[in-house]
Amino acid sequence: MILPILAQRLEYLRKQRNLKLKEVGEAVGITASAVGSLEHGRRAISIETLIKMANFYEVSTDWLLGLSDNPKRR
Repeated sequence: MILPILAQRLEYLRKQRNLKLKEVGEAVGITASAVGSLEHGRRAISIETLIKMANFYEVSTDWLLGLSDNPKRR
């Protein structure tokens, strides 16, 4: 299942930090194209990549998935 809120939040975080797709991809071990596909909701995210993205951006996985309005980790 591809979640629109996940795509929006991933794009928001990257743009907020002025990062390029390639920089995010290198940090989490996926291609720039894959990052773009995640941000546009064209690709489902694996659990592994979700965790890596949350760690990279220092936010909770619940927030990325839209299960919480609080981006901070517990």
